[in-house]
Amino acid sequence: MISVLNLTKKYGQVTAVDDISFEVKQGEILGFLGPNGAGKTTTMKILTGYLQPTEGKTLIKDIDCSQESMKTKKLIGYVPESFPLYEDMMVYDYLSYIAGIRDIPKNKQQAKIKEVSSLCGLDSVIAKDISHLSRGYRQRVGLAQALIHDPDILILDEPTSGLDPNQIVEIRNLIKRVGQKKTVILSTHILPEVTATCDRVIIINGGKLVADGTPDELLERNQSNNVITVQFDQPYDEIQQNLERVDFVESVKQVNLNNPDKPTYHIESNKIHDIRTKIFQLAVDKGWILIELKMETVSLEDVFRDLTIQ
Repeated sequence: MISVLNLTKKYGQVTAVDDISFEVKQGEILGFLGPNGAGKTTTMKILTGYLQPTEGKTLIKDIDCSQESMKTKKLIGYVPESFPLYEDMMVYDYLSYIAGIRDIPKNKQQAKIKEVSSLCGLDSVIAKDISHLSRGYRQRVGLAQALIHDPDILILDEPTSGLDPNQIVEIRNLIKRVGQKKTVILSTHILPEVTATCDRVIIINGGKLVADGTPDELLERNQSNNVITVQFDQPYDEIQQNLERVDFVESVKQVNLNNPDKPTYHIESNKIHDIRTKIFQLAVDKGWILIELKMETVSLEDVFRDLTIQ
């Protein structure tokens, strides 16, 4: 569906995108991540035909975005981070205007407006001026205009920026519904959104691609060992020494030194061995009372920080 081939974009001496390549399959929801200035928005603008690459190329359905941009633009719905809306227009009038720009025949425009209005939850505000809408509803209007011509691809740059938690959930659910039929590229800094929404994740940093895989693959790839947290109800004798003798334990470290009455330890072991049952049996044999015994997991935020902090 989408192919990015050795893409490079330079602004004078500054390289914003540095020789990146990836593909997006039809029907895939791709999370496109990176810190500010990593090159995400530049890549999206090249895909949408807004910018020309310095080197390399992007293809949509084997059509070169630089050479035949009008063809590829018809296949894309785009919601930039700061979406410009005509605030003095009613929602219906604005969508009608966009339908005309998108060459939707007049006899089909009303049906298309009704369709995207229902999909994006705009029925209750369709006759209101955009200036009277909350930020969440304005984001929905932006999504509606991107969907009105029924594109194969939806490109969203920070679609939940500035929204409250309830609005974020609503937009997330909308993206998931749209993603059942369309290919979606989603850029966001809200990493739980990626885990909840995306089939695959790409992370770029300094213009370079540094990770590509499903959320589970990235988490697995970046968790070298198991870390177990264990807490006891009192400081029993020789806890640390006994824990260090358990099979497959690589290190034991007490972490709550300010609360010695209920000592807590981080136990690291090889990730192919789950030693929680061994720790539990040790506590039973020693008569130690456990307050907590849990496996610590790597989050997507941990992965993102490891790959992007320089």
